[in-house]
Amino acid sequence: MKRLRLSYICLFAVLALSMTMGPGRKKDTRKSSDSRVHLLHADRLYFNQLQHPTAQFLVGNVQLEHDGTLMFCDSALFYEATNSFDAFDHVKMKQGDTLSLISDILFYDGMDQIARARYNVVLKHRESTLYADSLDYDRLYDLGYFFEGGRLVDKDNELTSDWGEYNLSTRNAVFNYNVRLVNPRPPKEARSVLVGDTLHYNTRTGIAHVLGPSNIDNGNNHIYTIDGYYDSNTEESFLLQRSILQNGYKVLVGDSVYWNGKDSVGKAYGHAVYTDTLNKNKFVGNYALYDDKAGYAEAADSAVLIDYSQKDTFYAHADSFFLYTFHINTDSVYRMLHAYHHVRAYRVDIQAVCDSMVYDGRDSCTTMYKDPIVWQDGQQLLGEMIKAWRNDSTIDSVYVINQALSVERIDSVHYNQVASKEMHSYFKEGDIYLTVADMNVYVNYFPFDDDSLMIGMNHTESSQMKIFLTDRKVDKIWMPEASGVMYPLTLVPPGELYLENFAWFDYVRPLDKDDIFNWRPKKSGTELKESVRRMAPRQRLEDVKEKKKENKERNKNGNVSDTGTP
Repeated sequence: MKRLRLSYICLFAVLALSMTMGPGRKKDTRKSSDSRVHLLHADRLYFNQLQHPTAQFLVGNVQLEHDGTLMFCDSALFYEATNSFDAFDHVKMKQGDTLSLISDILFYDGMDQIARARYNVVLKHRESTLYADSLDYDRLYDLGYFFEGGRLVDKDNELTSDWGEYNLSTRNAVFNYNVRLVNPRPPKEARSVLVGDTLHYNTRTGIAHVLGPSNIDNGNNHIYTIDGYYDSNTEESFLLQRSILQNGYKVLVGDSVYWNGKDSVGKAYGHAVYTDTLNKNKFVGNYALYDDKAGYAEAADSAVLIDYSQKDTFYAHADSFFLYTFHINTDSVYRMLHAYHHVRAYRVDIQAVCDSMVYDGRDSCTTMYKDPIVWQDGQQLLGEMIKAWRNDSTIDSVYVINQALSVERIDSVHYNQVASKEMHSYFKEGDIYLTVADMNVYVNYFPFDDDSLMIGMNHTESSQMKIFLTDRKVDKIWMPEASGVMYPLTLVPPGELYLENFAWFDYVRPLDKDDIFNWRPKKSGTELKESVRRMAPRQRLEDVKEKKKENKERNKNGNVSDTGTP
């Protein structure tokens, strides 16, 4: 009965081998091995001319050797003429201390040095183990490949795919079709999962190279790429070809993207875009960085801030942008945005320029520093510093500090002008309804009659002025005490047409969203010189003590005056 079972196994082996190595299959051009396969042991050996005239039937504790590689099995057909054998049941191939191959069936060709393992295949090499149903191992090129599904496990990762190959010399693996990499490998909870179409992986370095559409999930982060590298040891990703990194409502895209999964830091280079979909704003530039744990982001090199939270999109350019988050993961969280330098901003209804700008999320205040200028329609506002507050994404008020100047263009010659030390404007639903000018107020105003004809020019000086507006038109003006004169239009003195600090910087104004990149400074000599408040020198405590000591010494010597006069 045992012999009959072995006969059936042998018949199946012959048929399977003929399908695998049949005469119709073209062999590769390769160097054949001259060394022979040696039979080391078998409990029983016999021939059966009827079943297979060229085979030796080996049964029980079979051991074979070829070029230092040992093969063990329960039974085998040994073809001495062709230097090959078919092994069955509990098959094991052992090559030194680094490689072992286990399977149910093994077809081995000693001439081509190829082993074909079938069913319950386990290939162990150093710290890596490959599980498959069908695997071919080429000893000449030290290459094993599977084609009916396989799973590679090393000390950190588990990789599965429909087809793959593993180079034992270089320890490089190539996986195709339904590729999946899990880090760390089960039963540990996965931190990163990579799913793709093609993957190259090195078991020595733990670095995977993905090709084709691939997705990497790392905690709350999701990566999409068609060409990139993933280091499973450090959880770092180096991504190419407009890869996408997404963390909740934050998205980072670039020609190339770097992501550190442990530190949650992402960097994008070349046409980089960082988008905050929750707050509806984004950074665009050739460089962008995002730190998820710290809530920090920055952008540089042709950097642009784009805010699309309102009806009209707001664009701002600066050399660099820096976004900070304070008290992150608490109820007191707030953000601050810093922009340096050469800031230029454009929106359809408002434009601005300054050297640097800071936005504080605590009170929704934007502060512009060093020669700030703001335009709205035909109006221009400038000073040493400008603060603007928002309320529900609309402007609430604007505060100009020191050397404030408001100019409204009527035509190329005539301008309504208000100059003061400070100026505060208030808005309702985006429209200005009140402007208050404080301290050293000077006004040049051109009134019109009912027929829209210019009457003349009113020059007024006061300590304070309030301008009330409706639909951006002046309703009334209030001043506590004022002195001034009304000039007929034809009798306005040439030197009185403009206030002393009048300036119209229309040539600096951004024309559209693309013009924000074209920095145009003020003409030389027209820059504001920062006003300095003079203060009396403060006495130092050491000077007071020394003065008292000198006075006491003078009194001892008979002096009668603290001034030193005897």
